[in-house]
Amino acid sequence: MPSPQLADAVGAHRDRHPDRVALSCCHRSLTYRQLDDLTRTFTEHLRRLPLEAGATVCVPAHKSPETVALLLAVFRQGLVALVPSPDLGVEALARLSRRARSRLLLRADDRAGLTAEPVEPDEAEAAGFSVPDPARTRLLLTTSGSTGTPKIVPIPVDGFTAFADWAADAFGLGADDVALSYAPLNFDLALLDLWTFLRLGAHVVLVGKEHAADARHLRSLVAERGVSFVQGVPLLHRLLARDADGVYPAVRQAVFTGEAMPADLLPAVFAAFPGARLHNVFGCTETNDSFAHEVSRDGAGAGAGAGERMPIGRPLPGVSALVVDADGAVLDGPGHGELLVSTPFQTDGYLQSSLNEAAFTEIDGRTYYRTGDLVVRSADGLVLLEGRADWQVKVRGIRTNLQEVEAVIGAHPEVAEAVVVALPDERAGVRLHAVVTRRPVTALTGLGLRAFAGARLPRHAVPASVHITDHPLPRTSTGKPDRNRIRADRMKETTTA
Repeated sequence: MPSPQLADAVGAHRDRHPDRVALSCCHRSLTYRQLDDLTRTFTEHLRRLPLEAGATVCVPAHKSPETVALLLAVFRQGLVALVPSPDLGVEALARLSRRARSRLLLRADDRAGLTAEPVEPDEAEAAGFSVPDPARTRLLLTTSGSTGTPKIVPIPVDGFTAFADWAADAFGLGADDVALSYAPLNFDLALLDLWTFLRLGAHVVLVGKEHAADARHLRSLVAERGVSFVQGVPLLHRLLARDADGVYPAVRQAVFTGEAMPADLLPAVFAAFPGARLHNVFGCTETNDSFAHEVSRDGAGAGAGAGERMPIGRPLPGVSALVVDADGAVLDGPGHGELLVSTPFQTDGYLQSSLNEAAFTEIDGRTYYRTGDLVVRSADGLVLLEGRADWQVKVRGIRTNLQEVEAVIGAHPEVAEAVVVALPDERAGVRLHAVVTRRPVTALTGLGLRAFAGARLPRHAVPASVHITDHPLPRTSTGKPDRNRIRADRMKETTTA
């Protein structure tokens, strides 16, 4: 699962507990009977479509009960679902669909109707991409896709099953739990706070993107729906713990993930979840979760002190983790280097096979994923993140490659040169700022450039601010754009504004 068995599990919960709430959002709730009825309706829609057994369909990840039911119907029919961000530009969505050999682009409406838009096949576009194997996967997720054409990651059926079993045991989850599903459906976080909870017959509270930054709405959902499990990036926890009135005694488990939890936020989080166990969890789309660290409320080993970093912890059961130094040697004990992980939950490889050699490696008979994260491992095995080995940063918990964003902006015909830097942001973790030298005799504006980027990039990768100049960018002694100076100048401007 996600597979036909997941849809069958929903059907079984309908038989056992038909009136138990399965999904809720805003002012609407669906019981397991209603969710199964909706799934059956979409199953009938799918049966009327010209789809071969095991075909791939594209279902943009709109956060709604109808989309969840449509995906359950896709799994039940033995089809493969490509689930990209709904914020992708039209061009990027079309390219992604062709590369996955999706036959149809499907969207569910709030009246249980289904629109099916044909995807024109392009063998040249799909060349080098494997055909999704329905015997191994029913779900294709994507990486952040800073270029607008994300990497396609097949999620193995047995990998999800192993992960859901681990999560239910590790967090003591059962049918009486209530999960806040904050992350988008195209995030790997949904494997836990949506699909695992539906598998258990529990209640999932959906948060749509229109309410993702609405502290009052989020607080009312957690308090009024009796949420017992909260998982999300630090922004979510900051919104929930924003003032002294935000206290949620029903929460039993709270998970930090996606990016580093600021030390100054921890006291407020401790107060917001007085009865919860707190966990820092590390993972990525390619491997799912691989490390966890239970955060102590007394600060012992929690990284809660001023200036301390919170560890990502130790490998989960069944996970093998290696630290490789700059010379490529695998360290036996403590040390600094790049983190490689092998998990029971990981993908078999990207759909674009040419990417796999650089991202995955065989060591002692196991396949490891090169995370690109630099870590320090202590003598007792505790691991802390130090940074990235490449140009990636995280915007709202989503890995974003700055050079790839620059490439998209640089493709604008009126841009002579562009640099994108990451600036600290209290809400998003970091925000992107672009500095652009425009070509002579042009009328390029920041608004026009952001619109250009928005048609080609997912929302999180579009720079939040743009500075356009007619002057050359500052350079280092080697002639490269001086990104450190650009970043420092912008931060100084922001501070003095």
